[in-house]
Amino acid sequence: MANDTTAANGDRPTVRRTSMTQLKPKQLRPFDTAEVKILLLENVNETAVKAFQKQGYQVETYSKALVGDELIQKIRDVHVIGIRSKTKLTKQVLDQAHNLLAIGCFCIGTNQVDLQTAAKKGISVFNSPFSNSRSVAELVIGEIITLARQLSDRNMEMHQGVWNKVSNNCFEIRGKVLGIVGYGHIGSQLSVLAESMGMTVYFYDVLQIMPLGTAKQVDTLEKLLSIADFVSLHVPELEETKNMIGEREIMGYMKKGSYLLNNARGTVVHLPSLAKALQSGHLAGAAVDVYPKEPAANGPHFTDYPELLKCPNLILTPHIGGSTEEAQRMIGIEVSSALIKFINEGGSIGAVNFPEIDLRAISEGDDTARVLYIHQNIPGVLREINEIFGEHNVEKQYSDSKGDIAYVMADIAKVSQKDLEKLYHAITSTRANIKTRMLY
Repeated sequence: MANDTTAANGDRPTVRRTSMTQLKPKQLRPFDTAEVKILLLENVNETAVKAFQKQGYQVETYSKALVGDELIQKIRDVHVIGIRSKTKLTKQVLDQAHNLLAIGCFCIGTNQVDLQTAAKKGISVFNSPFSNSRSVAELVIGEIITLARQLSDRNMEMHQGVWNKVSNNCFEIRGKVLGIVGYGHIGSQLSVLAESMGMTVYFYDVLQIMPLGTAKQVDTLEKLLSIADFVSLHVPELEETKNMIGEREIMGYMKKGSYLLNNARGTVVHLPSLAKALQSGHLAGAAVDVYPKEPAANGPHFTDYPELLKCPNLILTPHIGGSTEEAQRMIGIEVSSALIKFINEGGSIGAVNFPEIDLRAISEGDDTARVLYIHQNIPGVLREINEIFGEHNVEKQYSDSKGDIAYVMADIAKVSQKDLEKLYHAITSTRANIKTRMLY
């Protein structure tokens, strides 16, 4: 719609165009593939299912994780697979995924996917690193209060018919020091919530970060551990963070009577050392939501850490930090949107194992095709591809690389069906080709 404006001299009105007059983006379709098939496992949120169905994709859903031959059989002919944390996409599985274009991890982590193998096969991997930040931060606040008041132990006693009204070693959290290890999206949100409840916040991070509120950054992990009443961990799973909190850190630096909370990754805390510190009374309590080894399905399968089960004032939860309706809905929207963008337009912004590039949309009515060329990152490839493009008008083009993988997006104007076939054959025949798609 345009806004009409009448000139002061009574002449014909001039037309002032607004953003609403812009042409709609062209709905692209694949040149060389059949209808897009989506496989969603582990009860991926309904928002994602509806988003894919709205695009006209074939969607198959399962409430559980698949393993072994069943997973291999299902993944063979799908274009996209959506998983959470329990499905393991190993090299063995990905070698059988002949049509797979992308993987959606409807969670924060991607360590359940062989990212290097996926990249080498031209399969982009998307996740949702921030959508559950608030849910995790709120859980930590709940755990801090529960630990400070020994609510977990009192609750279990009441269920056993024991009335045990005590105030000894039960505290308010107001005025206490919270030490946050890892001041990213979750850590910083936790910082704000904790301050609003009267806590003093210090944090340690390997990067220099602008604090929120009155939080203060300290130079070393040891310094943080020595001053905190509560220590909450929010770091990724890396070689550097494996067992970063063990007997040395707990017994040597954490204050006697302090509390440890791990809602990050299971490998960050050495659990036998934690159990020992709780049994000895050095730690007043702890909360653990993640474990080095976790059951693949719900049920009576939590049997790998018997030393934890007898510890006092210990909250054990089954990796539910991000398990809220709000978080899962946002994750479903974020990951499905990224996958749809990649399938329909080729944009890879947000991919964790892949060059992140995008081009502006092709306008509706343009006889322009989009070339999506995933290739090995070796010298001379761009010269080869541009020689192929040389006979055509390249309206826009973008290339980037990440490690051994490179990605080219190019819009070619005024191409016929015969041109598309010729371009596709020439590009897929190049020595570095991994995967090529053409949308028009």
